[in-house]
Amino acid sequence: MAPVSLNDVARAAGCSASTVSRVLRTPHVVRDEVAQRVLAAVRKLGYTPNNAARALRSRRSRMIGAVLPTLEHAIYARLANALETQLATEGYSLIVTTSGFDAHKELEQTQLMIERGAEGVVLVGDAHERALYEFLSLRNVPYINTYVYTPQATHPCVGFDNNRTARQVTEYLLSLGHTEIAMLTGVRKDNDRVRARIEGVEETLREHGLTIAQERIIEGPYSITAGRNGMRKLLNLSVRPEAVICTSDILAFGCLAECMAAKIEVPRELSITGFDDLDFAAHLNPPLTTMQVPAAEMGAQAGRFLVDMLEGGSPLDRVELEARLVIRGTTGQPAASKPRGT
Repeated sequence: MAPVSLNDVARAAGCSASTVSRVLRTPHVVRDEVAQRVLAAVRKLGYTPNNAARALRSRRSRMIGAVLPTLEHAIYARLANALETQLATEGYSLIVTTSGFDAHKELEQTQLMIERGAEGVVLVGDAHERALYEFLSLRNVPYINTYVYTPQATHPCVGFDNNRTARQVTEYLLSLGHTEIAMLTGVRKDNDRVRARIEGVEETLREHGLTIAQERIIEGPYSITAGRNGMRKLLNLSVRPEAVICTSDILAFGCLAECMAAKIEVPRELSITGFDDLDFAAHLNPPLTTMQVPAAEMGAQAGRFLVDMLEGGSPLDRVELEARLVIRGTTGQPAASKPRGT
């Protein structure tokens, strides 16, 4: 029986072969209705792109690709280092690219890496464009999402529950007596981790009969400047917060710097928490209370998963790791609840 060709798919889908090719390479440039028709024909006929080219390739590339949001933050570099180390022990190499937190660019970078020989892909988060998952499925390329975990996940993942970690931080601040809580966060668009952390804070406060006004949730890029600017906005509110939850240590650093400039004592007048436990967190003045993220373990586990898949194994496709609250000097009881003389 002759292998299914591109022209066979085109006839079944009622379009040209060039349109089929565009759907398989750059689905975002094709109307959704046409793309879905082509993909249905591909699945029905069992067409595999680049069969001929793959048959000519007698040697595997033994390359794994990773698409990270950025390499400007040490937490992603830590994951990449652990991933590369793990892959090297298995005879694989790593290629890394960045998306700049842009879902469309992430799709383009993933396609480019696979065209250049990547046999598996590591991604961050699980809120990716549908076209990305379709592309990986059509190319039969194993992948794994990192920094996320839910028991009901429909895609392979290794990470932690972002909602639950935010709940843990919020419960800790409530236990100290804080009720006026604010947030400095990354931009929630195209970032499921940020959305989950915001939702975790909101849900926990509601369970305690409290709310957080939207004006107290300041979004911005992950930078020290954004942290300072966001803190300045919070300090100018009619009711100043007692505690600020930051969704990264970088934002918390800016938050703390702005408090120092405004002569606000931390934690006597304001408590601050971070997220990641970057190397500098323990050496700030005061040292930063933060969530310790298992970035290196995520990288190693992701590498093991992809190698197992490529070597014909059946690894667990959902692995939960622990993110741990590290209590240091930037958190304490609110001033109003402290005993006199403290």
